[in-house]
Amino acid sequence: MSPKYDETDGLYAARIPANVNEADRIAFGLTFRQLGIIGGAGLAGFGLYRAFGHLLPAAAWIVAGVIMFAVAIVVALGRRDGLPLDVWLRHGFALAGSPRTLAPGTARASAVAAVAGQPSVPAPLRSPVTAVTPAGVLTSEGSDKVLIGCGTTNIHLRTGSEQGALLDGFGRFLNSLTGPAQIVVAAQRHDLTVYAQATVDYAPRLPHPALRAAADDYAEFLLDLDSERDPLRRQVLAVVTGEHAAEGAVRALSGLGVEAAALDGPAVVSALANAVDPFSPPVPGPRAVPGAPITLRSTS
Repeated sequence: MSPKYDETDGLYAARIPANVNEADRIAFGLTFRQLGIIGGAGLAGFGLYRAFGHLLPAAAWIVAGVIMFAVAIVVALGRRDGLPLDVWLRHGFALAGSPRTLAPGTARASAVAAVAGQPSVPAPLRSPVTAVTPAGVLTSEGSDKVLIGCGTTNIHLRTGSEQGALLDGFGRFLNSLTGPAQIVVAAQRHDLTVYAQATVDYAPRLPHPALRAAADDYAEFLLDLDSERDPLRRQVLAVVTGEHAAEGAVRALSGLGVEAAALDGPAVVSALANAVDPFSPPVPGPRAVPGAPITLRSTS
């Protein structure tokens, strides 16, 4: 945080709270969501007691109420993988109810195989992308599309007028689109061992022993963070139709203070591969576009 100079007041420092993105506390240090979870559990328990209180002794209702209240507090206040526990549980239930195997193929073929007593064999995965040029233009569903790698900008730290200007600019960007577009935000696991190894390799070239020791400590910290935590990286991709639309989208996003650049062919292929298998770490090095010959140069 650097001080700023004002002609009337001189030097002054602006303090920015670290919890600027947190929800407002309504009562008892709890947010509206947390109060809703705890209050909803209390109302549900009271309703059950009023309807079925005569079926069980009072001691059983007290024990059940304590357990229910404790579970509600854990769900309201707990966090897992950077998410509130109720949101994490909701995603978990949605995943549990989704099909375990997603494979292309026709329902008729699967039904015929089931009637015949034969196992249903998944069909080969056919991507809707039929071609990717070295320049990064991909063909999907008969039209050319371009992938734009985007950064992010913090809107919470802006003033009201700045927020309005950013939203107006983003609205103009959306209204300028002449074809289908898609914005994909994905979170993938980030491998920190590469950065730790780079720090260890560079440490011997530092001029002072204290700097070399600090570099070794930092590399060890990165390895501990990678093994004990689950670091994530966020990837934002905008998919627009047509090369001319991509140029306008890059200019519009850059005007909003967002780093944006159209991806070339190897970067597009890498993004598609990561979308198919998001849980595996990215393969180092560029990927060849479809149809390009792959050669290997031996250094021995």
